[in-house]
Amino acid sequence: MSLQDGVWSARWKAAGGVGRAIGRGLTNLLLPTLAHDAPRATATPGLTAAAWSRITFLEDPVCDGCGAGFAADAGDFAGRCAACMAEPYLFARARAACVYDDASRDLILQLKHGDHQPFAPLFARWISRAAAPLLDQADAIVPVPLHPFRLLSRRFNQSAEIARPLARATGVPFLPDALNRLTHTASQGGKSVRGRRLNVKKAFAVTAVGVRKVEGRRILLVDDVLTTGATAGACARALLDAGATAVDLAVVARVRSARQLPT
Repeated sequence: MSLQDGVWSARWKAAGGVGRAIGRGLTNLLLPTLAHDAPRATATPGLTAAAWSRITFLEDPVCDGCGAGFAADAGDFAGRCAACMAEPYLFARARAACVYDDASRDLILQLKHGDHQPFAPLFARWISRAAAPLLDQADAIVPVPLHPFRLLSRRFNQSAEIARPLARATGVPFLPDALNRLTHTASQGGKSVRGRRLNVKKAFAVTAVGVRKVEGRRILLVDDVLTTGATAGACARALLDAGATAVDLAVVARVRSARQLPT
């Protein structure tokens, strides 16, 4: 390439960059990015600044077993909280993007019961950051399933809607049909820890198709909220019984203290 050709090539690339910037500017002017939590424009995709400020995101150090946050000056941090060392979950590790409180609960319920679909890819981005160590080792992503009756009434599975863009963004295979919910259990809300475990004890099974897909693989289970871990534990048991080498858990939010029921 001659010097003159190189100069023209550089000018062409610069002009293309300017053109794309102008195009983005016009798009933002005509179709501004809207916050999911309010019908008004926002500087960045997702939430308004006020909503962002209310979310308590979980940063390291966190418990490797349940994702609960530790104080920054945790001293002799062993990687796991006392509860996880005393009574480990069936899933190997867990991560949560934020604390489950009034601010995050309202957003999650907008997706779960309000059919506000834009929250699903937003939550997937949150999980991709919080659960990066788990995603690096995951062979496949499996959402916690809904019973067909509940799926029919809700029209979609919020865990699958979060897991799908997460798998697409990370390149980890997505297995929406690997796990099945066998029984139409009552809601977990209002139950004790023991009651939650009994409610879902035999509620899940790996499908015939899923057995071939999970055997010998490390699975990342995706759900919206972690409270007692009863549902995730029952799913992990089914996946491990089907031959998965390990099951990790990634959720949008978790209660502040390990094994604490939400208020």
